[in-house]
This record gives sequence, structure tokens and C-alpha cells, in this order.
Amino acid sequence: MSEKISRKIIVTDLDGTLLKDDKSISKYTSDVIKKLCNNGHKFVIATARPLRAAKKFMENIDIDAGIYHNGALIYMDGEKTDGFQIDNVKILIDNILFEYPQAAIAVEADDVLYSNFDANRLWPGNGFIYTNSNFSELIEKKADKVIIEVSSLEDMKKYQELLPTDLYIQLSENKIGMIMNKKATKSNGINFLAQKYKIDVENIIAFGDDYNDIDMLKFCGMGICVKNAVDDVKVFANQICDTNENDGVAKWIEEFIL
Repeated sequence: MSEKISRKIIVTDLDGTLLKDDKSISKYTSDVIKKLCNNGHKFVIATARPLRAAKKFMENIDIDAGIYHNGALIYMDGEKTDGFQIDNVKILIDNILFEYPQAAIAVEADDVLYSNFDANRLWPGNGFIYTNSNFSELIEKKADKVIIEVSSLEDMKKYQELLPTDLYIQLSENKIGMIMNKKATKSNGINFLAQKYKIDVENIIAFGDDYNDIDMLKFCGMGICVKNAVDDVKVFANQICDTNENDGVAKWIEEFIL
């Protein structure tokens, strides 16, 4: 096989990148992805979304693997293979609730959202299991993410001192603190898949639009931003393709790979 058509891994973010603004995927994009896979390349999505929230977008496209929760969870051929999760999550929650008994906590584990408060307040219509106060359902389980409702950055910082060294907490939307494994990044998920597929990093192409895509844009052989990407993110891209509304990812694949 020539250098020009050597096997590639194409990795793309979903929201603002592959998906149009109305969260749809055009037939044109779907057809290009199918042709890409039929030509022996690998097509991977990398998203901050949980698996259940991404599934509905996968109905009309073929994917070889998915990286969810920014790398905390990795699926290949529809099966969970690995990830960078939080071990002994029950112990972590016990420590938090011991210091802050009124903390509003939600946990993503086994593609289920467990919460000790009405999670619809933060995520309307998302669906969750209302847990008892001590999260006994999570004994011996790993978690993809722990979420704590906070009022500010300063409010969030009080939880930092309760975390083991392999975890971090990050503010999101100025209302939740997200606790995750420090290794849960899109680039680490991509590196795992590259080793499984035996494809060199230089043959991996990543598409993104937002801050949580920067690490994979820098890591992969080529990083491409859609034209509608955040300006601060574009500086890390090797190229700029058309917007998500104009099937930018598919157009680039068709022109430069197919």
C-alpha cells in the first residue's frame, strides 16, 4: 500500500464539529464516512458527551470506536475496552460528604447518572437515578465522572483538597465542578486506539472546534479546526476546513483522503 493511501484514523469531535447546529448529520457526511471505512480507514468520535447521549447521533453513521467523557470511557466495535476512570468512587464520595454533608453530587457510572438531588434542575430531561444519601449503589464501581454543584470558582476550590493526586476538578458553566481522572483526555484515548489499530500517530487526523479539543489537535499527526471553531483553538490547528454547517469534516476527508 502506498504512502498516499496508508491507513488513517480520523477522529472528530461531535458538537460544533461533525454535527450541524441542529445536531443532525447530513446524508452527504454519512456517505463520505461510509466510503472512508470501506477504504480501510478507521473513523472515531471523541466527545465530552456520555455514551447514551452520543448514541442517537451514531444511528446513521459507521464508527469504529468512540471516546466518551473526554477519554474516561473508550469503546471499540460497540464494546467497552478501556478508559481512564475514577477507582473506588464510593470512598471519594464518602470523604466529600463527611466534610460537606449538604453537597449536591451526581456520578456518571456504567452509562447511568446517579444523583442525590433533582438532576433535572441542571440537566432537564437528561434522566437519572435518584440515589440514597450515601451512594451505596456505587460500592466497588468505577466512575467516569463525579459532578458537584457549586456557586463559583472559589466555592469549587474547597473540594480540591479532598481529591487524591490522580484526580482533578474543573469548573464548567460556572455551576458545576467536574472531577475526573487526570489521564482522561481525548489524546490519551486516541493513543490507546492507535496502539490497538497499530497505526502511527502521524497517520491520525483530528477535527475539533473547542478548548477540550486542543490536546488532540496537538497530539495527532494533523489537527484540523472547522471554520466556526473558537479563535483561541484555531491557533493549534494545522489547517482550517469549512464550518460544521457546511459539512466541513466530510468535505476535507473527500478532498484529501478519498
